[in-house]
Amino acid sequence: MERENFSSRLGFILISAGCAIGLGNVWRFPFITGMYGGASFVLIYLFFLLILGLPIMVAEFSVGRASCRSAALSFDVLEPKGTKWHLYKYGAIAGNYILMMFYTTVAGWMLYYFYKMAIGDFAGLDAKGVGALFGGLLGDPLTMTFNMVLTVLVCFGVCLLGLQAGVEKITKTMMLCLLILMLALAANSMFLPGAEAGLKYYLYPDFNKVFEKGVSEVIFAAMGQAFFTLSLGIGALAIFGSYIAKERSLTGEAVFITILDTAVALISGLIIFPACFSFGVNPDSGPNLLFVTLPNVFNAMPWGQFWGALFFLFMIFASYSTVIAVFENITACIRDLTGWSRSKTIYINIVLITMLSMPCILGFNVWSHIQPLGPGSCILDLEDFFISNNLLPLGSLVYLLFCTQRYGWGWNNFIKEADTGNGLKFPKWMRFYVTYILPLIVLGIFINGYFALFK
Repeated sequence: MERENFSSRLGFILISAGCAIGLGNVWRFPFITGMYGGASFVLIYLFFLLILGLPIMVAEFSVGRASCRSAALSFDVLEPKGTKWHLYKYGAIAGNYILMMFYTTVAGWMLYYFYKMAIGDFAGLDAKGVGALFGGLLGDPLTMTFNMVLTVLVCFGVCLLGLQAGVEKITKTMMLCLLILMLALAANSMFLPGAEAGLKYYLYPDFNKVFEKGVSEVIFAAMGQAFFTLSLGIGALAIFGSYIAKERSLTGEAVFITILDTAVALISGLIIFPACFSFGVNPDSGPNLLFVTLPNVFNAMPWGQFWGALFFLFMIFASYSTVIAVFENITACIRDLTGWSRSKTIYINIVLITMLSMPCILGFNVWSHIQPLGPGSCILDLEDFFISNNLLPLGSLVYLLFCTQRYGWGWNNFIKEADTGNGLKFPKWMRFYVTYILPLIVLGIFINGYFALFK
């Protein structure tokens, strides 16, 4: 089976960034930034992004490019004889499927809200009415299923067109549109009356908040966000490493992707906080921020229907870019394992992903009595827990150990691959840190996730 490749460096950077850029950039990063001290938190976050997220991203890209395979076979190709690193393929593949079991549903919500906002269904609704509309959506499995299936069909349809003609071409267009929409929305928010208060809340470096919350809590929050924002550990980025040539070093490419991911997260806050403060709405976090708080803001805003529709179009691009990237990884993994054609793999996975997404949808209504993580939780929370608290940190640990330990691929092979090509080289002085300290930090994040859940 001939290996496909990207047609351009820009395609690789934008698609990898599209995979990393997701809903967490919009509904989590701005909120915790404001909560933990604004610009002071951002500085701590950027520090951990550089020393935590970036090395793992380079490791994942290196494994992908050196093996020219997805996570399904990359460890088989590179591991020393007699070792068992290849067993992680099952964790990586499972991680991609579990992520899509709820992400397709949430992406479907974006589609639904864009439609509702565009036709003016939010006009005249008060806060209670907007909340009722979201509650009505969660209580309607047929509507959620329709939007989820449409998301699956559209995103797998892009993959069906092929790597260059579909995934690369369409994702590049979506990402460029996303950046343009984001800048337009941010400019509109920042020039609203009273926006200064929101900008101050978001960006003013208030170190008193750091001490009020507790330095250790702020550090763990920054570490967690820096780690989870890049979708590391399940091979979702390694696959794109396998599609690129060796003209450019991987550290430089990872830096570009990290900058794009961070820019989207930061500018999302510039969209949200000035608008919320301008209209006296208390910013929330998570789904409520997107589906209850912000529609209320748009209702109060001049040309609110227009700006609201643009915002949810922006969110469609953000969520669909991730779905397409993960679908491409799933497609590549199954093709590597089975030798099937792209079309056969995609048709089978359309059915499979649709079926696997149903528990998440039903967990909000028919199966709402199932509360796997305690009162108030739902099936989506459990699926997210499997990914965020388990497979992402443990998978990242596997990639780190594989690239640094002599019982794995080893440091010399990793550095040789990472530094091949023009561009920024991986700092050699970081060897001790990446080999011994960073794995302990990742393990600490994994353990802290359980403490946070059960405390």
